[in-house]
Amino acid sequence: MIGIVVVSHSRALAEAAVGLASEMVAEADRPVIAIAAGLDETTFGTDAAAVAEAIGAADSADGVLVLLDLGSAVLSAEMALEFVDPEVAERVKLSSAPLVEGLVAAVVTASTGASLDAVLAEASRGLAGKQDHLGDAPVSEAPVVASDNFAEVAVGNEHGLHARPAAKLVALARRFDAQVTLTNLTTGRGPVDAGSLSMVATLNAQQGHRLQVGASGPDATEALAAISALADRDFDDVPVESAPRPVGKSGSGLDMALGAAIVADGEVDLGGYQAGSDAVERERAQDALRVAAEQLTTLRDQAAITAAAIFDAQLALLDDAVLLDPVFQGITQGESAPAAWKSALDALASTFEGLDDPYQRERAQDVRSVRDRVLRALTGAREQEAPTDGVLVVRELDAATAASLDAERIAGVAVRAAGTTGHGVIVARSRGIPLITGIGDVAVPPGAMVGFDARAGSFVVDPDENVFRTAIRARTAEREAAVADAGKPAVTVDGQTIQVLANVGSVQDAVDARGADGSGLVRTEVLFGNRKVAPTVEEQVETYRAIAAAFGGKPITIRSWDIGGDKPLPFLPQAAEANPFLGERGIRVFRRRPELLRDQLKAICQVALETPVQVMFPMVTTAEEVAWALAELADVGSSGWGVKVGIMVEVPAAALRISTLAEGLDFVSIGTNDLTQYTTAADRGNSAVASLADALDPAVLQLIDRVVRNVPTGVEVAVCGDLASDPDAAVLLAGLGIHELSAVGPQVPLIKSRLRQTTLTEATKTAVEALTLPTATAVRELLAQRA
Repeated sequence: MIGIVVVSHSRALAEAAVGLASEMVAEADRPVIAIAAGLDETTFGTDAAAVAEAIGAADSADGVLVLLDLGSAVLSAEMALEFVDPEVAERVKLSSAPLVEGLVAAVVTASTGASLDAVLAEASRGLAGKQDHLGDAPVSEAPVVASDNFAEVAVGNEHGLHARPAAKLVALARRFDAQVTLTNLTTGRGPVDAGSLSMVATLNAQQGHRLQVGASGPDATEALAAISALADRDFDDVPVESAPRPVGKSGSGLDMALGAAIVADGEVDLGGYQAGSDAVERERAQDALRVAAEQLTTLRDQAAITAAAIFDAQLALLDDAVLLDPVFQGITQGESAPAAWKSALDALASTFEGLDDPYQRERAQDVRSVRDRVLRALTGAREQEAPTDGVLVVRELDAATAASLDAERIAGVAVRAAGTTGHGVIVARSRGIPLITGIGDVAVPPGAMVGFDARAGSFVVDPDENVFRTAIRARTAEREAAVADAGKPAVTVDGQTIQVLANVGSVQDAVDARGADGSGLVRTEVLFGNRKVAPTVEEQVETYRAIAAAFGGKPITIRSWDIGGDKPLPFLPQAAEANPFLGERGIRVFRRRPELLRDQLKAICQVALETPVQVMFPMVTTAEEVAWALAELADVGSSGWGVKVGIMVEVPAAALRISTLAEGLDFVSIGTNDLTQYTTAADRGNSAVASLADALDPAVLQLIDRVVRNVPTGVEVAVCGDLASDPDAAVLLAGLGIHELSAVGPQVPLIKSRLRQTTLTEATKTAVEALTLPTATAVRELLAQRA
């Protein structure tokens, strides 16, 4: 077994690193580890004589690996080789690996009896400053070789193998003496190196995709078993709610803000950077990576669990050999360190932006955040202090900025980019910080007074401050009063009752839906989205029963499995489609897999014996699909069980032929998210066209109006999309003839309160006028005037 020497300026650091690495293997399997660190217990420095003595203590016929920190440690180690016996020096290797990570890898690998070269290869994953000095060439991206052993795993995470779970997988793959590869069997992408975060990202592995894990080498079997176990745990991912509750110190939780603009949306200025020699640039790059890692580690250690996982994923980018190799190759070819780093990170960000899933596309934001952090370290630019009083205006909101804000003092954050699932947005909302996204390129002078109303989608430079302050006070009082009266029905001034229900994706959602009149949408694909195998009828009955109990016997509407080629269920993988949003979605999927639907319908019918339950089928386009679904329901014995049946209206074709499509149904529910996307041909997750995907577009409203006017007599019409969660839009929908709204749980009290303040007569007048307006912006202005 080889011996290991640790050379560091700090004795405390070296001893701690050795202690950490030693914990990774059993005592009987540990290699000899000698330390040459510090001039004494407290004085920093390195001593060549001490290094030579440590090499002698660790000497083995199999060789000695020397790990070092920086600067004079390298020089001292080289000089020490002149002090020891030439035969000993011949079997000593100096490694450019990062000290702690390299030591852990070296100890684990050496404990298996691996050769000196094998241990060196495992320890030195990139990080080329010391490699250039010591003469061992930077590790280049090797071609992926064929594997000897394989296993298949499913991706169960809601947003696929995005940055955080991917970082867990990469870290695990690196632990083994094996070459591990990944191939996305669903899309055909790969194989790629499982030890590279940037390469794993290119697989675009989404929920339900099947991955083939290949492994070759001494630890191939163990690697496959460990990665399979990790996949079974959903890659140890921490679920992120779309709107997490504020924890700890939090902001107002309002959707309005007023304050002086703190503009921080510029890129790092590289104009004044003076490049040095290749060696100098390499060392600068190494130092900047170290500084960035230290900063992110501090942020991670201070963050809540969800945010900590975000920073872990960013840290993984700083130690990704496939990402770093082109950086150091660029430096060798004459690029400055900032230029090479920026080029590599911009390319990776572009890769993320080309992925199908909107959530994963927004991970490009994390890449740019890491890019700028390292660029600031390289250029000496000051790390921006967290702003306090005022409204922060940024191009993108990264997680680090959101986590560092003083939530009790910052007035709010305005983000130029569109999108609501970025990590920074998630962190800000979880802390109750007022936030608006998608304000675009409006000119905002630093220090200018700005205000925004996210509910109305408005951002104003130099607003009427008194008007805004009055509105904010009113909004605060409104929220407090609405929560107090949440249990009361939503009855308009002229006596019309509007049912306000909640959309739920878990039993906890149902418990938290304060004041809801039931659930207008139970998302079953979310309830069971982490399952590797389909839930049994009994398991479904138990879950649906728990949701019904949380609503105290009020009616619930269970939507049958709503999946598609872009987000298949783990237990129902689908082939890749060129355009999954126009492919096999919703009810279309179960024409070829009816057994899964039948089990679900059996469970729904059983629960209907105990409590009011409705069922609706998603992504319906033709009358033939409706007839097929009704026949399936009849086959499981629903007759006489009191189950009301409906469909979702999500595509324009369904809205246009609703008079025949809804024959024989009890209700229809309009899904405004997809209806808007298909009507405007715009993806809300794409910042280039997000402004078009507005559910208040008059074309969308006209389709809703058509549905209300043309459904067969006795068929009720509900709305369960995001539009139903907007209090002002709720009034408009009531005016169009909608008497049932299903919103996100936290908005139920506000929607009820808003409806109690209006008359149905006035709401109808507003709706009629809205149908004639030219744009969604004009509709919003009308709603603001009538509020």
